Amino acid sequence: MNFKRLVLTALPAFFAVSLLANTADDTLQTDKKQEKIKKGFTFGAVPAVTYSTDLGFQYGLVVNLYHFGDGKSYPKYHHSLYLEWSRYTKGSGVNTIRYDSEYLIPKIRLTAELSYLTEQALDFYGFNGYEALLDESLSDDEDTAYISRMFYRMDRNMLRAKADFQGPIMEKKLRWMAGIEMSSIKTGDVDIEKLNKGKDAEDMLPDTSLLFEKYKKWGAIPADQADGGTTTLLKAGAIYDTRDNEPNPMKGIWTELQFLWAPSFIGNGDLSYSRIIFTHRQYFTLVPKVLSFVYRLSYQGKLGGTMPYYMLPFAYNTAPEYTRDGFGGNKTIRGVRRNRVAGDGVAFGNVEFRWKFYRGVVWKQNVYLALNTFFDAGMVLDKYEYTLDEAYRSEWEKFFPDTDESLHMGYGGGLHIAINENFIVAADFAKAVKKDDGNLGVYIGLNFLF
Repeated sequence: MNFKRLVLTALPAFFAVSLLANTADDTLQTDKKQEKIKKGFTFGAVPAVTYSTDLGFQYGLVVNLYHFGDGKSYPKYHHSLYLEWSRYTKGSGVNTIRYDSEYLIPKIRLTAELSYLTEQALDFYGFNGYEALLDESLSDDEDTAYISRMFYRMDRNMLRAKADFQGPIMEKKLRWMAGIEMSSIKTGDVDIEKLNKGKDAEDMLPDTSLLFEKYKKWGAIPADQADGGTTTLLKAGAIYDTRDNEPNPMKGIWTELQFLWAPSFIGNGDLSYSRIIFTHRQYFTLVPKVLSFVYRLSYQGKLGGTMPYYMLPFAYNTAPEYTRDGFGGNKTIRGVRRNRVAGDGVAFGNVEFRWKFYRGVVWKQNVYLALNTFFDAGMVLDKYEYTLDEAYRSEWEKFFPDTDESLHMGYGGGLHIAINENFIVAADFAKAVKKDDGNLGVYIGLNFLF
C-alpha cells in the first residue's frame, strides 16, 4: 500500500485519539464515576477521509442518530438512524440510509436500508480463490510485468433496498427472522478514459484489456450476466442470542440460520437459486468489563439453482450486522483483498482479543477506548462452476496455475473509540499471510467486526 494513502486513511482515527488525549487530564478521574445514563437523542459523526492514486480523495460524512427514550434501556437504543454520504473525486460514492428499531412495531425488530453504491474500481480476482492467480506485478507500474493498475478491477453500480424483521419465539433469546432484499446491479469494464482525466502523462492508465474483460471473452462470465441484473431475495430463519451487550458483548452466544431464496416468479427468471447461511459467534469474559475473547464461524453456500456471478461477493448477516461486500476485506477476512475468496460456498472465521483500557466521561459523553488483536481465515468450499471457450485455453492457462484452494489468512490489530456504547469508531490494521492474497490492509469505519 502507498505510504501516503496509509497516512491519509488513518487520519480520522488518530484525530479522535488526539482529541481524547488532550482532554484526558480533565476526565481521568471520571473512571470511578458511574456512567451517565443517556436519554432522548444523541448522535455520533466521523469524517470519511481516504486517498487513492486512481480514485482520488474520499470525502464525506458518517452520522448515526440514536434515541434512548427515558433512558431505562440504556445502552440499548429505541431507534437508530444511520446516514452515510461520501464521494471519491473521480466519481465513486456511497449513499446509505439505514433504520433499526424494536419500538416502531411493538415486539418486532425492523431493520430497513436504502443504498446506492458506485464502484469505479471494484476488486475482481476471478473465482474459487487460489484457482485464480493474484500477481501483484501485473498491477505494479514499477514492475516489468506491469499491465495496468486497474488490472484486477471492474465497474459496478448497485441500488439496494431491504427490510428485515425479527420477532420472539422464546422470550428474547430465540427469535424468528424474515425479510426481503432487492438489488439492481450494473457491471462493466473500468472506464479508463474517465479515470485518466486530469492526470499527468506519467500517471495515465494504459488502455488495455483487464481481467474482467478477459473473463467475458473467455466465456467464464456468460453474456447474459456480463452487464449485471436484478435480484430479489426472500429470507427466513432463526436466531439464538444471549449476548449481554449488542455493540460489544463481553459474554454470550449469537447464532443464526438463514435461508435465502431468489425465486423465478418475482423477477429472477432463469437465475433463480437458494442459499443457506449459518453463523455462530461466542464471547468470553477474561477480565470483567476489561478483557474479552471472541470468535466467529460462518458458512455461506448455495443449495441449488443458478447464482449469477455478480451475487457471489456478498456476506449475509442479521441485524445489527448487515449484508457485507466481499469475502476478504474489512468485515470478513481482514488483510486479504476484498472479493479474493469468491465461490458458491465460502467458510470463514475470526478470533479476536478485545481490551478496554480506558473508560471516562468526555464532554458529557460516555467514552471508552479499546485495543484488539485478531486472526482471520477463510476459503472456498464449493466451487463456482463456469465454462471456458476452448479457443482461449492457452491464454487462460497463463492466469490460472494448477493450485488447490486452501486457507486465506490475515492477522493484525486495531483501536476502537466508543461513545455512549453504541457509536464506535474503528481502525484495524491487517497483514495477509500469503502474498497471493495481498499485503497490508487499513480499515477505518464503524463498529467492532461482530
